[in-house]
Amino acid sequence: MRFIYIFLLISSINLYGFNLTEKYPSYSYVFSEFDIDEDYIYNSEFVSFVNKNSARYKNFYRHSLKRGGYLIPTFKSMLLEDNLSDLLVYLAMVESGFKSDAVSSKNATGIWQFMRTTAKAYNLSVTSSFDERLDPILSTNSAMLYLHKLYKDFGQWYLAVMAYNCGEGRMQKAIKKAGSNRLDVVIDYLPNETQLYIKKIILLAMIGENITLGFGDVTRDDLYNLYGDDTVQVEIEAGESLSYVAKIINMKPKDLLKLNHHFKNGLVPISLPKYNMNIPEDKVIDFYTQYELKKELDRASKCCFISHNVEKKDSFKSISKKYGIKISELIKSNNIKNGKLKIDQLLIVPVTQKIFNKFSKP
Repeated sequence: MRFIYIFLLISSINLYGFNLTEKYPSYSYVFSEFDIDEDYIYNSEFVSFVNKNSARYKNFYRHSLKRGGYLIPTFKSMLLEDNLSDLLVYLAMVESGFKSDAVSSKNATGIWQFMRTTAKAYNLSVTSSFDERLDPILSTNSAMLYLHKLYKDFGQWYLAVMAYNCGEGRMQKAIKKAGSNRLDVVIDYLPNETQLYIKKIILLAMIGENITLGFGDVTRDDLYNLYGDDTVQVEIEAGESLSYVAKIINMKPKDLLKLNHHFKNGLVPISLPKYNMNIPEDKVIDFYTQYELKKELDRASKCCFISHNVEKKDSFKSISKKYGIKISELIKSNNIKNGKLKIDQLLIVPVTQKIFNKFSKP
């Protein structure tokens, strides 16, 4: 009887975990950005936390955006330019809810909640007449310096994030006592506050990136809070170039990128078959009449197919360049869903007659 109970308990945990992957399809992206093993989505304590707190933190997310969501594009841009993940913006959300004058019970101050001693160590002046911890830009620059240092010390982003909360010394002691730096192991050796801290950041990141990547029910209010009043989402294929789309809809690439910081290096990610792209509302007609039309005409020009066996040196970029085909079309033609190529994988490449003739010559 006890065996049956345990079996049913484990089965229910796994079922809830699978439900999370459907509810938060952005989890894979979020976990990879924080160096978290994807199996953590099935961790019983994390599953329980998410199921109990999703509604609460969705409200917290929306309230945070209303308070300071206008800062997110700037913060994300700063983080990316400093070779940091833009998802670290959720650390600031958890710290202060984007309240620039937030002060904790321990006198940590500002959006990034710097203590006085840490602030001075990372170039923030705190005097009786002014406090640079309250400056969103200056404090973000200092937070980036600190995060770089923590990552250098611990080598995994989830460890660096937890150390931001509990301190380097406490983090080092926890790893030593646990005999491991795995999240599901070391978390039990940290203060309850830090355990809650990392779970909140992961959950808020999944909530926010669901919206950013266009998963689930994205409302006009969600887009307004993130990007302003005149932004809409359109479906875009994996591997597409933002500069190409910008040219087609008559925008400067840098302006389109401001609305799509989640597309790193100016490319739509290839890990999923499609995403939503944010564009100005007044560009919607251009998108559907110019971009979509050109896409269909380009596909119509491909009259033939060439087979290609993937070699070790191959990449999406090199294959697309070799055959004069867009990465997005290569992905769609082969129903590639995980954004990965395998050695000896056989690809079917649609090409123009000219390209076909070139590679068909004896």
